[in-house]
Amino acid sequence: MPRKDEIESVNNRSYYSMRTGRLKKSEGLTLEEFRDFFLVTYTAFESKGYFQEYLGINCVDGYEPGLVGDVEGYAYRKIRRKGLFPIWERKADLSEDEIFDLIEFLFDHASQPIAEGYYHDYGNCGYHYKKFKKGTANAEWREEINALLRDYGSGYELSSRGEILLLPGGNLEPLLQAPVPTYDQRNIQIRVNTAVDKFRRRGASREDRRDAIRDLADVLEFLRPKLKKVLLSKDESDLFEIANNFGIRHHNSKQKTDYDPTIWLSWIFYFYLATIHAGTRMIDKQRAKPQ
Repeated sequence: MPRKDEIESVNNRSYYSMRTGRLKKSEGLTLEEFRDFFLVTYTAFESKGYFQEYLGINCVDGYEPGLVGDVEGYAYRKIRRKGLFPIWERKADLSEDEIFDLIEFLFDHASQPIAEGYYHDYGNCGYHYKKFKKGTANAEWREEINALLRDYGSGYELSSRGEILLLPGGNLEPLLQAPVPTYDQRNIQIRVNTAVDKFRRRGASREDRRDAIRDLADVLEFLRPKLKKVLLSKDESDLFEIANNFGIRHHNSKQKTDYDPTIWLSWIFYFYLATIHAGTRMIDKQRAKPQ
């Protein structure tokens, strides 16, 4: 079985025509192309038995339910959409929202079959497995799907929690992925992770993004006593004036609200996130100095 780093290397590799510019990515995959590639990926995982434990088997002798029971009714209850299963019956008209729902749903319901089972040869039905393990099934699904999501539209990714997020573009991705060096996971790292997911979540509203910035401002407020020791007093006060004066944290008549939220919210979010990373590193450096 190939190692994880080998799989990542293959998924991230561009081949000759695209690498040399002879075949351009233009604006990314169209919905029709994305739908086709999604179905190919789903079929590959289904043929390996990765969805049998939870979602059952579409056997030639009739549907055999998995742990969730009737998959059509279960999917309707969980996703609030009718007619998504069997997926191949919708192959020609799955919408973007339906595909994204299915990607997240399948992430949650993937598991690896282990050897025990039997091969049903009638009609080339395939293997019916009896035992499963979680293993790396979710990670494998995520890895394969992200190879498609990166090239669809403006770019997306399936997070380690199984949520589809917008890619930041440019050189900001390392900032979003890097862990915050902190001694306090609950008050810093977990809150930062929540804010990042909230800001990047597909379909996030303007208020969702403001709320994510408030979360980062709260982390900075928590760090403020320690930041005072590593920042000039004016720098420290300027950090909080941004959120307070641009209609982010508090609501009053003096706040500036006449600005393009798409541009300003993104700028403030990434500015605060970078400040948390820089600030925690300066705090760590200060703590490491001999007293």
